[in-house]
Amino acid sequence: MPAATTRCPEDERPLIPIIAAGFFGIEHFSPPWDVIYLPLFNLLVLAYRLIFSDFALAIIVFTVAIRTILAPLFAAQIRQQKEMQRMQPLIREVQRKHKGNAQKIQQEQMALYREHGVNPLGGCLPLLVQMPILIILYQVLIRASNVVTLTTDQVKEQAFTQLKAALPGITQLGASGNQVTYSTPVSGACNLPQFDSGPFTHFLPLNCQLLDPLHLSAGIKTTSAWLMNPFTGVHLNLAQPDHAFALVIGGFGLSLLAVIAGILQFVQVKMTAPPSNPDDATSSATSTMTYIFPLLTVFWGGIFASGLILYWVVYTAYLVVHQFLIMGWGNLFPILGWSPRWANATAGISAGARSANPGPRPPPSSEARSAANPPTNRNAGPSDQGPRAASPQRANSPQRPAERRPGGKKKRGRRR
Repeated sequence: MPAATTRCPEDERPLIPIIAAGFFGIEHFSPPWDVIYLPLFNLLVLAYRLIFSDFALAIIVFTVAIRTILAPLFAAQIRQQKEMQRMQPLIREVQRKHKGNAQKIQQEQMALYREHGVNPLGGCLPLLVQMPILIILYQVLIRASNVVTLTTDQVKEQAFTQLKAALPGITQLGASGNQVTYSTPVSGACNLPQFDSGPFTHFLPLNCQLLDPLHLSAGIKTTSAWLMNPFTGVHLNLAQPDHAFALVIGGFGLSLLAVIAGILQFVQVKMTAPPSNPDDATSSATSTMTYIFPLLTVFWGGIFASGLILYWVVYTAYLVVHQFLIMGWGNLFPILGWSPRWANATAGISAGARSANPGPRPPPSSEARSAANPPTNRNAGPSDQGPRAASPQRANSPQRPAERRPGGKKKRGRRR
């Protein structure tokens, strides 16, 4: 009988579809999660096998590959953000015109979005695609480390005793307080009941979910050979929080990788953020998130595995370059009032927005007015030109440019 319909008679477990059991060496498959997990897991191990068994380089290549595959999706998002920046003068005009009427403002804004082909929620789609990748990468890092931590109560469970008997490669590494760490084997039984759910799923051998050409003879080396602190000599372990490039403050490690990731994330968000508008609640919320998310990234760097932070650094750097190629520096500058000269030459978005939606022009200078409207009688004196010409203060004051009426010249006032 095929593996997809086989029951386990000894424990009378419910039918579990193992669709890919035996398919090119994959012996354990649990839908629907493994539909997304297994391709990315095998892609990362493939990069590890091809690039000198260096897990840090494998994460970098994996990130670039995933980011390149998703590039068309992100390009569409960046273009929509660029168009939304061009629409800001129109949106501000709608807010000024219907100030105090929130419902009317929302209706007019949605009409503008439809007219310009912009989806205000379009920026959420890449984030929805990104979140499963982060979760999967976190699971891959835990699996790749071959280290599982259990509590003393879990160690005493009968299910774990049966698991150790069926999987002899499980080895205790140490104990600290009420926690015990074990190493998992690379190969072994793949369809034990403990692997379906519960606290022992991470004991599943790596080769159970790898294609035949990618089967490993030893565990993945998660400690990087080239990511090393030159002052302490500590190498970065990608399956653990950063302790190589971290400044420990009160038990919390301030990771240098996380700081770099936070700076890159700030640049990426600031480039696409709309200009600050006190009358727009959405603009104020976006400005707040521009600073909160990078700080959260720095905080997460002291909690999560450094491999995740390395992935985030490469991913965000790729996105910054991609955005720059499409929209220039966007609204990145000024930062706290500072704007470098080289950024002004490439500020394509601001200039494009101004040219696409020109605002009111400044009044012309006195020389421009005199050239546009020359006096009809050049020999007339001050007394003949009336009190307007006799008052130099009023003659030199800026005035609103006169508009010609259709079908005739401008009317002049009576002479006294």
